[in-house]
Amino acid sequence: MAKQSSYSSKQSDANGFIHWSDDENQVWSELIERQLEVIKGKACDEYFEGLEKLDMPKDRVPQLGEISEVLLDTTGWQCAEVPALINFESFFKLLADKKFPTATFIRRREHFDYLQEPDIFHEIFGHCAMLTNPAFSEFTHTYGKLGLAATKEERVYLARLYWFTVEFGLMKQNDELRIYGGGILSSPGETEYAFNSDVPERNVMNVMDAFRTPYRIDIMQPKYYVIDGIEQLFEISQMDLMGMVREAMKLGLYPPTFPPKSAA
Repeated sequence: MAKQSSYSSKQSDANGFIHWSDDENQVWSELIERQLEVIKGKACDEYFEGLEKLDMPKDRVPQLGEISEVLLDTTGWQCAEVPALINFESFFKLLADKKFPTATFIRRREHFDYLQEPDIFHEIFGHCAMLTNPAFSEFTHTYGKLGLAATKEERVYLARLYWFTVEFGLMKQNDELRIYGGGILSSPGETEYAFNSDVPERNVMNVMDAFRTPYRIDIMQPKYYVIDGIEQLFEISQMDLMGMVREAMKLGLYPPTFPPKSAA
C-alpha cells in the first residue's frame, strides 16, 4: 500500500471542499452511469439500500462531507481524506476510528476501464454504500482494530481476509449469487467476470482458507469466497480472528492458482 502512485490526491480547502475540474466531474458522471447499469441484478440488496441512502450525485464527484453525513447518521462512520496510497499503519488506524480512507483523486481517461490504485470512484461508489449496513460496518471496524494491534507479519495474513470480503466478496442472497465487494462493484470487467464467468472458483467462505489464499492485485481474481448473507460478516467479526491468523501462519499459504507476476 505504500508504493509510488502516478496520481496525487487533491487537497480540500478550509471548508473541506474539494474543487474538481469539469473533466473530472464528467469522468465521474460517465463512470457512475455505466456501472449502475452493469450491477443491475448482480449487487446485493444491502448495497442498493446503501446507494439509496447516500443518494450520490451523478453529474459531479461528491464531496466527502456529503457522504460522511449519511454514514455518521447510519453507522457512525465517515470518510477520511488521504493521499493516493497509505501504509498499513495509517489504514488500520483509520478503520479502527471508523474513518474510511478515501483517496481524493479520480482516474484519468486512459485508465477509465481499469485502475490498479483505489480512486475516489472505487472508494465511494464501491465501498461507502456497504458501510451504511450495520453488519458490514461492524466487520470493517473490528478488522481495523485487530489490524492496528497486529504485528507486521500478522497484518499480511489479515489483509487476505479483507481482500476476499470487503474488496472481492460474493454472497448468496435468496439462493442467488450477489456481489458486495467494492473491488468488484466499481469495476465493469470484474463485475461481469465474477458474476457470469465460468473461469474463477467460487468457494464457500472459510476464514482459515481465506487467510491462507494468495492473491494478486493486478489480475481478474481466480478465486472468490462466498458468504451466506451479510450477517455472516458480523459472525466472522466475533470469531477469534487473531488466533486463526496465528494458526494460518503456522500452516502456511496454499499454492497460488495464478502465474507469478514476472510470467504474466
